[in-house]
Amino acid sequence: MMGKLVDSSALFPNSRALRQRLDDDGYLFLRGLHDVEAVLAARQEVFARLEAVGEVESPAREGIFTGISHRREREPDLGAFWKSVSEGPCLRAVTHGPRIREIIRAVFGEPAVPHDYAYIRPAPVGRSTGPHCDYPFFAQTTERVVTVWTALGPVPLREGPVTVIEGSHRFDDLADATRGFDVASDTDRQATRPENHVAFARSRNTRLLSADFGPGDMLIFGMFTWHGSLDNHSPIGRMRLSSDIRFQPAGEPKDPRYFGPNPGGTTGAGYGELNGAKPLTESWHIR
Repeated sequence: MMGKLVDSSALFPNSRALRQRLDDDGYLFLRGLHDVEAVLAARQEVFARLEAVGEVESPAREGIFTGISHRREREPDLGAFWKSVSEGPCLRAVTHGPRIREIIRAVFGEPAVPHDYAYIRPAPVGRSTGPHCDYPFFAQTTERVVTVWTALGPVPLREGPVTVIEGSHRFDDLADATRGFDVASDTDRQATRPENHVAFARSRNTRLLSADFGPGDMLIFGMFTWHGSLDNHSPIGRMRLSSDIRFQPAGEPKDPRYFGPNPGGTTGAGYGELNGAKPLTESWHIR
């Protein structure tokens, strides 16, 4: 049921080749295009904030979960806390800096801008995210949006990295059912989403694609590519740490939920709506 992601790093910066590969495969897997030291500095920055609320052991960069949390008593406004973590200068240098903008410009073949609203995901052992596509969350104003998933440190397969359902960007029946649906505003429709990666792949006679990710390795995909993450089975209790940011061509209309100094996010609750805002000892859902 498992296959390897095709590495497209050698195509950079050929815009035409990158766009063709994205259209053919539904994703771009890019290794080694980031400054590794910048990525590890971002990792240190995030985990140091979690160490300060008792969730990460020292040294913070290792990302070993303590199994406890003092976040609620030390940070009374969880949304404000997570916003400050998500806007750390070392982190933003990776997720919104000139290098990633250069890469995404090549992917689109034109200038592109990132959403200001960022998703940072520390995932302890046992955590996973079920298969879904991003259209219902991010395509209200334009479908010309891509998700950029970045490994903020090593994420081997056993720690549950991002996983793509092979060929899912061509599941036209699912795209047709999803097109026009917005999870926040379209409350009279129900989004159907499978809960199990393997069952979903088998039902479509396809495979799950993933890889052992190194610091700064990226996966880029469009709004109709089905993906998720597998369970984290780290034998040493290490958390998976990743970011996923949306980019779109600069000339496309911007969804105000995701842009500006205080973006409201999908539901309008700001950073407080995200899984990352919750203490790591508490359960989470798809976002």
